[in-house]
Amino acid sequence: MVTLCFDFGNTRLKYAVFNNREMLYEKVLHEASPQSIQELLQSVHPDKSILSSVIDHDKKIEALLAEQSSFHLLSNTTRLPFTAPVSKPETIGADRLAISAAAVEFFPGKHNLVIGLGTCITYNFINRQNQFLGGGISPGMEMRLKSLRDYTAKLPLIKADWNFPLIGYDTRTNITSGVILGMAKEIDGIIDAYSERYSNFNVLLTGGDSLYFAQLLKNKIFADPHLIYKGLYAISEYNN
Repeated sequence: MVTLCFDFGNTRLKYAVFNNREMLYEKVLHEASPQSIQELLQSVHPDKSILSSVIDHDKKIEALLAEQSSFHLLSNTTRLPFTAPVSKPETIGADRLAISAAAVEFFPGKHNLVIGLGTCITYNFINRQNQFLGGGISPGMEMRLKSLRDYTAKLPLIKADWNFPLIGYDTRTNITSGVILGMAKEIDGIIDAYSERYSNFNVLLTGGDSLYFAQLLKNKIFADPHLIYKGLYAISEYNN
């Protein structure tokens, strides 16, 4: 049984292919057009598909997926393996729902703090009663790097470099140390704040840069860059 899981994020359009519960591969879509989706469908021939989107995508894509597979669009009306007793559950991003579902799938009946590293950093807390309580949102790495360029007169836009010193010696290393190490210390600080309230919980870190950041954190975490796809697969199964 082949399942196609789409993640349309603010920065990248990606998908992963599952054969039953095994994730076979992940790839980037260069564009989210009906033509590109049709070509992909003809190549993969999925039995099921699911789309998580935080952008305004072409609705024809949903029609194509529904015609050629058992399709589910992740939304606030989706049946989930957890409840969301927050004030406005309809405002929870699809990506946050997916990674939270993965936490419940792998660690049911436990407190879980899921941290997603993307365009934004999202902090998502699900308690042992499988209730999504909320969390927090802050700027992601690329957003921080771009803001230094956009809101100053002379600072350049630089690419992330994981080989940086604690004490920067030029503009590039000052920015990389400040942004990347600053994010790591923020994440550790948030985890510590949760620790003051909840004595025992799992911390799951996901996103493309999760393996790099895992090395910078003092707290024990589970790092899995593909957590969103595993959550999407679980949701697809839960709704089929």
